[in-house]
Amino acid sequence: MEETTPRKKRILSGIQPTGTFTLGNYIGAVRNWAKLQDEFECLYMVADLHALTVRQNPADLRRNTRDAAAMLLAAGIDPKQSLLFVQSHVPAHTQLNWILCCNAQFGELSRMTQFKDKSAKHPDNVNGGLFTYPCLMAADILIYNADLVPVGQDQTQHLELTRNVAQRFNSAYSDTFVLPEGYTTKEGAKVMSLQEPTKKMSKSDTNVNGFILMSDDADTIMRKFKRAVTDSEGIVRYDPAAKPGVSNLMSIYQVFTGKDVAAIEREFDGCGYGDFKVAVAQSVIDALAPIQQEFNRIVADKAYVDSVLAAGAEGANRIAGRTMQKVYRKVGLMQL
Repeated sequence: MEETTPRKKRILSGIQPTGTFTLGNYIGAVRNWAKLQDEFECLYMVADLHALTVRQNPADLRRNTRDAAAMLLAAGIDPKQSLLFVQSHVPAHTQLNWILCCNAQFGELSRMTQFKDKSAKHPDNVNGGLFTYPCLMAADILIYNADLVPVGQDQTQHLELTRNVAQRFNSAYSDTFVLPEGYTTKEGAKVMSLQEPTKKMSKSDTNVNGFILMSDDADTIMRKFKRAVTDSEGIVRYDPAAKPGVSNLMSIYQVFTGKDVAAIEREFDGCGYGDFKVAVAQSVIDALAPIQQEFNRIVADKAYVDSVLAAGAEGANRIAGRTMQKVYRKVGLMQL
């Protein structure tokens, strides 16, 4: 009988194991990953190789890698539906990286804004990995022939490079790679710092009150939101240009309550910022509590986490290995 069910599109995304995820990571990416599982064939990776562009403490990196996997499981990634794996457990990522480096131009890599930004941030460690990082990212995507890649604003340039390099390879060696498209989720606005609301929330912020960690307890979350920067107007109104702090808090509240901007403005009409901040904090506390509980349960079962990652690596290696054989043959590498 003929197959009538169309193939699900394949989606790939990854997150670095650089310590506990922030609320920004959760809203912007992780929260949506679980929702994509029914619609797409999903591959999710802990991108430990990418983390090496910054010097890591080896023991911390190993622990953070397992913790990141446990947090993804706690946030709803189902290993029966998706492949969850660690990047370095699939050697084809680095094998394809070299081939793609040989098909990427120095000029296009040097134009990457993230390279410029990170070089400025870490002037004492402008390493070759930082420069060729986009090629490894391209390898992550192309090795699985992913149709879609969830991208934030800061990654669109890397996706464009991925498509350019894939197209160049396809033109030189015949069709090999799927040209991936960016996928933007309907929900999940960029979450800004609670202390500098014109900057993205980041745990590298020197002010710990600027970010919420997914591991923060209820008291810490409440305290950080109460200290969030607003303005002197005293009116809960959405205007990102004039009122970035209040608008950021409204965006966060919107994600966890499902209320639109107009409803939020009505809800806090005539209230001061104090009540508003408490309500936002409570919505975050309520949303994170079950995930934190599940994370603590999962991370305590090291054997379970490792078994999920071993199965994920096996599935990922199977797909990646087929692509790599094809690529090696096409470029003329002798295979035994």
